[in-house]
Amino acid sequence: MANKPTPASSKKNIARDELQTPKGTRDLIGDNLLHYQGFFEKAAEIALYYGFTPIETPILEKESLFTRAVGDGTDIVDKEMYTLKTKGGDRLALRPEGTAAVMRSYFENGFQSKPQPVMLYYHGPFFRHENPQRGRYRQFYQFGLEIMGSSKSIADATIIRLTSLILQEVGLKDLTIKINSIGDKESQASYRRELTNYYKKHARMICPDCRDRLKNNPLRVLDCKNPKCAPIKQEAPETLEFLSPDSKAHFKQVLEYLGSMGINYEIDSTLVRGLDYYSHTVFEISTTPKDDANNTVPSTAPLSIAGGGRYDYLGKILSGKKDVPSMGAAIGVDRLFDLPSFSKPTPRIVKKPKVFFIQLSFDAKLRCFEIIEILRRAKVPVAQSLTKDSLSAQLATAERLNVSYALILGQKEALEGTVIVRNMDTRSQDTIKVDKLPEYLKKMK
Repeated sequence: MANKPTPASSKKNIARDELQTPKGTRDLIGDNLLHYQGFFEKAAEIALYYGFTPIETPILEKESLFTRAVGDGTDIVDKEMYTLKTKGGDRLALRPEGTAAVMRSYFENGFQSKPQPVMLYYHGPFFRHENPQRGRYRQFYQFGLEIMGSSKSIADATIIRLTSLILQEVGLKDLTIKINSIGDKESQASYRRELTNYYKKHARMICPDCRDRLKNNPLRVLDCKNPKCAPIKQEAPETLEFLSPDSKAHFKQVLEYLGSMGINYEIDSTLVRGLDYYSHTVFEISTTPKDDANNTVPSTAPLSIAGGGRYDYLGKILSGKKDVPSMGAAIGVDRLFDLPSFSKPTPRIVKKPKVFFIQLSFDAKLRCFEIIEILRRAKVPVAQSLTKDSLSAQLATAERLNVSYALILGQKEALEGTVIVRNMDTRSQDTIKVDKLPEYLKKMK
């Protein structure tokens, strides 16, 4: 039997549908695209001033990379990941997040043999098959920061500092930073047992999704947004009660660093960010959009715009060899454009660092962000390795980067409000007051 010809009206509908973007995607045109580029350049500039370098990973990765890294029992793997099978039989996925791909690159490109930590930033499109809503798309854009190869608590503080700073620099106000610790493997094992036992007692009162999560990934029950589960979650055991001594000490130091930087935070015991690779510090930054002329009346509930955490075990999950202690975060860029206070920056050129910042004591570490920020505001880009402690290791890194000057801040200088400026070519050095430092460096260029 011959196929019936397609009616003209149906052909028009098909043509009209073909001329529309897929659900959850959109075109970026003109000023809108420039504002995206401007944000990425602004964020990249701040990252560069703090010693980060750029990386770009493929949009397509092997599907197994994410199933192993992100973990079964997560919405990303079970429901949201776009996958395809190539003509050659390979199974690929459109990247749903950035951290696993950056860790894959860490091993593939031999970063483990380079000076640690490796500090990277990236940005671009990511893909998840989820219900499109305000500020949430199936093709969405993120800016990410990663510090890989250091277990030091100052790495955690650095990531939180930069993430909040980037948001502040593009006009965002009234930011709420929530932070928690889920501890190391020992801490998590004890907590999972207690959490599972608690939820099993209330199994009939929780949603079907939480019953599934309890079997596959218990921590994710704390991510549930179903009102039915809210009372149960409210009374759940808290992660901080199960931290090992090392985990407690690590978290205490992170909070000390945040306090020294004047960063306000709230400890949220239900914050877990339940992907398999997280450990120790986790955090989330949100804001409440305003909708009146004076920008004071909340229009919606708090909107999460950034988050991240430490992922000390991801390296071993992917490589099968050794752990790579790391800390990272990502900013959901699309959501920023819905906020009235977002300044929508335009693109501009950034500079390459010519100064390396060296610190030599805990007191110096507490003051280092203040000095780097003074230099950033004066447009003096800085490279650094705040997670290192020894002078020789930091000087060696400065020499490899071929910078012109090294800034040395020891305990004496931290107390006196000074910094030593060393010419890396002549080895001559001067002691300069911190408030005179930008002027001095600009004269030396």
